[in-house]
Amino acid sequence: MDGTSRRTFLRGGVALAVATPLIGACGQSAGQGAGGTLRAALVGSGAAETLNPFAGATTLDFVRALAVHGTLGRVDPTAEDGVRYDVLSAIESAPDNSGYTLRVRPDRRFTDGSKLTARDVLYSLNFITANAQTAYSRYATDLDLAKARIIDDLTLVLPAKRRVSDVRLMLCQPYVLIFKDGTREFTPATPSCGPFRVDTFEAGRGTVLRRNDSYPGTVHLDAIELRSIAAEDARANALRGGQVDYAHDLAPAQARTVQGDGRFDVQQSAPPDVTGLGVLLNMSRPPFHDPRVRLACKLAINRQAILDTALLGRGVLGNDLFAPGYPDSATTVPQREHDPERARLLLREAGATGVTVTLTTAPETPGLVPMCTQIAAQLSEVGLKVTLDERPPGGLYADYAAYGRFQMAATYSTPIPPLHYYETVGAAGNTFALGWSRPDVDQRVAAARELSGPARKQASEAVHRTLWEDNNVLLPVFKPVLNGHVRGLRGVRGGRLPSFAEASLR
Repeated sequence: MDGTSRRTFLRGGVALAVATPLIGACGQSAGQGAGGTLRAALVGSGAAETLNPFAGATTLDFVRALAVHGTLGRVDPTAEDGVRYDVLSAIESAPDNSGYTLRVRPDRRFTDGSKLTARDVLYSLNFITANAQTAYSRYATDLDLAKARIIDDLTLVLPAKRRVSDVRLMLCQPYVLIFKDGTREFTPATPSCGPFRVDTFEAGRGTVLRRNDSYPGTVHLDAIELRSIAAEDARANALRGGQVDYAHDLAPAQARTVQGDGRFDVQQSAPPDVTGLGVLLNMSRPPFHDPRVRLACKLAINRQAILDTALLGRGVLGNDLFAPGYPDSATTVPQREHDPERARLLLREAGATGVTVTLTTAPETPGLVPMCTQIAAQLSEVGLKVTLDERPPGGLYADYAAYGRFQMAATYSTPIPPLHYYETVGAAGNTFALGWSRPDVDQRVAAARELSGPARKQASEAVHRTLWEDNNVLLPVFKPVLNGHVRGLRGVRGGRLPSFAEASLR
């Protein structure tokens, strides 16, 4: 990741988006039958917004990109291959995982009328590798794109550099978007192949999307207004005030209020589609270079109290490990106990009692600041004096290099399979690892990804046990995504990154 890779999750455009009509206004949402316009409020990045899906990383950026551009597929642990395909019909692996054959669907076209081919897929994979932030481009680490072979319009063969067994999961991440061969800029006129096309766009206010009539699937909506509203209370108020039909990522208290109003429903996601709320301890800075201090911090945390207070009980207890709900997720590692007395003893042994540290946070997602506030208080109770440095919305990741230097840094995780998640953001050399450097663990994770079946599960559990014991992560809770919507809305898929391709208003 570089400075834009975790760019603002909450920033700008609140009053303007709510108080004034959107550009290219589509009027009121449809009340009856098929068609109509869905008005959705999501977190954007204000004036910094762009149609380039890799120049920002807010919810609005990705939801818009997924509506406009095709993907190879999406991860679905319930599906036969663990994925459901989009522009592909299959990803076939060689018996020894030495290569992969991608089968392109014959019925996909771009908005300019041209057919989507294997050449477009290969161009897109190379484009992402060259232009996306490091974390997003790591999906191709195990593939030799330079030796890829286009067999025909619908067949692409990708040789493997490393014979891992989970390439399907990597290729079907939401940031592996499909562009037309030769795409270099992103404007409303850029050819695309998703269920919608860009009609109008204005940074900081929103985007109007129109149905893509060349899309092969059934799309019920005529249009979508994606409104950029950074503040969570403003999104909730826009829903209750009738200005939008869908409000993404509500805080628990707001979700409770919305759910108590008979006009609305609240959609709550479940693992693996949950967001981890946590704090990273910078191992390159004292006192967190000392494993006793890190363990003391983990033992000092009262996870149940954080769940009950910061999330009002709506969530899942964390265990200092990322990505629950996947086949590779830890299931045998014991739940960390709350043991403040042992935490005090460890701090005294390390000479860290009374040391002052700074925890940097920002309201990047609902619950993050309240969680950090409680962690600061709980650590202070056992002798580590924590000063809270709360940045404005979007300020946590505004400078990614600076983020890597924070003494303690708030973090939120995205639902990515855990072994892939580790290689993406936790392996040695990644700024987001905040000083974690364990080549032995990196090698064990890499080896586990080459396995399958029970052997893979056993290796994954062993790695997670090491991470649980030694890592620099405080991860007390996982937050479901709480999305409020009018009762007549149906067919929205997903919580964190909702898809409106099958949505309808009645």
